[in-house]
Amino acid sequence: MKTLYWIFPCYNEEECLPTTSATILAKFREFMDEGLIAKDSKVILVNDGSKDKTWDIIASLAKSEPEVIGVGLSRNKGHQYAVEAGLRYAYEKKADYTITMDVDLQDDIGVVKAMIEEHEKGFDVVYGVRNDRATDSFFKRFTANAYYRLMSKFGVEMIENAADFRLISHRALGALLEYHEANLFLRGLVPQVGYPSSRVEYKRLERQQGKTHYSFTKMLSLATDGITAFSSKPLSIIGKTGFALCLLSVLAMVVFSILNGTGVLAFSIYYYLFPFISLMTGVLALCMQILGLYIGKINIETKKRPHYFIKDIVGE
Repeated sequence: MKTLYWIFPCYNEEECLPTTSATILAKFREFMDEGLIAKDSKVILVNDGSKDKTWDIIASLAKSEPEVIGVGLSRNKGHQYAVEAGLRYAYEKKADYTITMDVDLQDDIGVVKAMIEEHEKGFDVVYGVRNDRATDSFFKRFTANAYYRLMSKFGVEMIENAADFRLISHRALGALLEYHEANLFLRGLVPQVGYPSSRVEYKRLERQQGKTHYSFTKMLSLATDGITAFSSKPLSIIGKTGFALCLLSVLAMVVFSILNGTGVLAFSIYYYLFPFISLMTGVLALCMQILGLYIGKINIETKKRPHYFIKDIVGE
């Protein structure tokens, strides 16, 4: 039997953690009783610098439940880094494979067994893929679908409707951890590894307790990281936009000169030029912002700062 490290990033989850942890442990022990996983398998709860009593709950669980290990980061670093911290810990402990998912259990815990069975067939990576977005608002469905189409156009390899609910084998995890970039976007990095992969479909559930901590701003930031970390096409678009604006400027000057010379213009040429100049200014400002994003990320990458620091580990 193989050793599973089941990883859950946690941030301000004091409302849901007592309930969901009981569900997780019951399922975990069920896997052990069925002989699906080894007895030395572990549940890893990673505290991402929570401001509530999340760490106290995790520490208590780690002391009372032999299957639980609590990993506490020194401060809040974000979901992707919390996942990475759990994955790196599991790799160092030589886990045969890991499964990552959110502790609110909106991802269906019932399909984890199917993921393990797919791994036993020889797949190094098994993605949990949503089969519908019925629980999402219209706005979230629209933006998610638009984002996946945009990423595809930019040439970024991603698994559509797959977030961070996935199984990764030890050797695939070792390859994944070779990526040291600061702008971490695991959804784009995992497919880069290239080991045999499979998919398990599931229906995302409603959140039972508490509220989501993934605001629109955080989702937008993650989406931006995904684009700028894996594609340089936005820079190419800037060049094409600049060339098009130059052509339009020359054409506009020619047309306005002809109209002005023939007396067609009923009022000053400046009234015609003002909207065009405003448009160009707006486009150029947007282009500068895109350039700034890339330059800023280059600046962060060159510093090679640590992604996170582990403050406490309980339950080892």
